[in-house]
Amino acid sequence: MTAAAPPESPVRVACLQMEPQIGRKERNVARSLTMIEEAASAGARLAVLPELCNSGYVFATREEAFALAEEVPGGASVAAWIEAAARHRMHIVAGIAEREGGALYNAAVLLGPEGYIGKYRKNHLWAAENLFFEPGNLGVPVFRTALGRIAAAICYDIWFPEIFRLAALQGADILCVPTNWVPMPEQPASLPVMANIIAMGGAHSNALFVAAADRVGSERGQLFLGRSLIVAHTGWPLAGPASAESEEMILADLNLSDARRKRNWSEFNQVLRDRRTDLYDEMLGAEAKRGWY
Repeated sequence: MTAAAPPESPVRVACLQMEPQIGRKERNVARSLTMIEEAASAGARLAVLPELCNSGYVFATREEAFALAEEVPGGASVAAWIEAAARHRMHIVAGIAEREGGALYNAAVLLGPEGYIGKYRKNHLWAAENLFFEPGNLGVPVFRTALGRIAAAICYDIWFPEIFRLAALQGADILCVPTNWVPMPEQPASLPVMANIIAMGGAHSNALFVAAADRVGSERGQLFLGRSLIVAHTGWPLAGPASAESEEMILADLNLSDARRKRNWSEFNQVLRDRRTDLYDEMLGAEAKRGWY
């Protein structure tokens, strides 16, 4: 008897590169909803929005950050995205400033057609974020959905290979990355931006898809890179990089089952199987926030 073919998980993914404006939450959410509708019309079933896409990024004071933050999932922005996810029968990952009591987190929410699924809190804070946010305390959760196993990271998180690896070892098919990439010092004009190289390397080294949605424009003197990117589990781009200046949508058709197959790179090599766990801890010293969330 011939063995049954592995189950397939085709999905069209959209990264929605937009330009939030600091403090203009209603305007930013309205713009995100327009782009989500465009993605749904284009057949996307998973849409990724940038980091802090409802509030803007460059806070002047902690008071400003706190005033723009919301409880998750109880805030107005998440409610609007939940309604959009239900109406378009799609999944959405979006960056948001989360307020929990007196603490603030740079967070991402995952929403689906049936409502709120879960959240991720940025583990590695960049620059002045340390003045406003607490480091993430939820580990690297992997969420089981109808589309597949979804994990998230935010911007600077992907500079740490442990984030990719912990997601992959828990079975993630795709890492969604809301981000606000900024220029890196000494970037050669002849090469891709460092963030794109890191996203491609993390996807390749862990055999999982990566969908990174950046913002564009400048805010209080800070320039942002754009260059949103969707990467295959092989490490090669499927869509993008997007432009450096314009709001735009990039789309890619992918099969999340390809990440689960963890194809060999050669007759002898498979990237997760070849780990030398006799030399280092299997979960890289992570605490017990593991498994399916």
